[in-house]
Amino acid sequence: MKVSNIIPHFLVNLDNHTNKREVISIAYIIMLHLFNFNKSDVILFGDNKISNKDYLFIQDVVNQLKANKPIQYILGKVEFYNLQLKVNEYTLIPRPETEELVEWILEDKFNSVLDIGTGSGCISIALAKNTDACITAMDISPEALIIAKENAKNNSVDINFLKQDILSVSLLNNYDVIVSNPPYVTYSEKNIMSSNVIEYEPENALFVPDEDPLLFYKKIIKLAANSLKYKGKLYFEINEKFGNKVITILRVNGFVDIELKKDINDKDRMIKAIKN
Repeated sequence: MKVSNIIPHFLVNLDNHTNKREVISIAYIIMLHLFNFNKSDVILFGDNKISNKDYLFIQDVVNQLKANKPIQYILGKVEFYNLQLKVNEYTLIPRPETEELVEWILEDKFNSVLDIGTGSGCISIALAKNTDACITAMDISPEALIIAKENAKNNSVDINFLKQDILSVSLLNNYDVIVSNPPYVTYSEKNIMSSNVIEYEPENALFVPDEDPLLFYKKIIKLAANSLKYKGKLYFEINEKFGNKVITILRVNGFVDIELKKDINDKDRMIKAIKN
């Protein structure tokens, strides 16, 4: 097989599994992973033959993609805010919307941050890489924290990691910023989600009960009302269905200057509020 055959190979073998544009995008990701080729390199070196080892790797990737495994889990890594991060089945795959949340936070100045439900550590590490702030990151999953600590080390940032269940916490230290991308997908929404998300991403980081979909927001807002410093800021990523309800909870708990922000897909996805 030549380099120029790789994209057609992916298209033929994954014809019924995903759309053409996504297949081509994955093929380019694999060529970047294997050969460090960008799109121009793929054209320039299209006649290069690939080794048997690389061919077998490509076949293995195709087979795993047929089983709906996300490419990020197959490769065990993802790019987030210009950082390389490890991911596995214990961590959510960071999304572009979360990059938008990081960008929003970085518009402000702050000295201390608490990231609740850090997962892969993507938010914390991006903030630590782009500020001099003291960052603390919390998660209930010891397996996720192992990955987050590796990611922090690999990206040369110092973060204070804590294993805690935020729902069991009664008091937090004082911070300038608290940010959280907690579980916010209701179980009733499961049937409209992609199979690769349902089958491979950690359920406890995704789903909340239909009867109490805002349990994490209610708890974090209550804690933040006491622990944020004066004029401290609280940021959330949210389920687009519950933006107004989260705003109501924030107001009841004394937060002001509340902003609901849309993501690149024009969905209500982020909230910022200030402690009065």
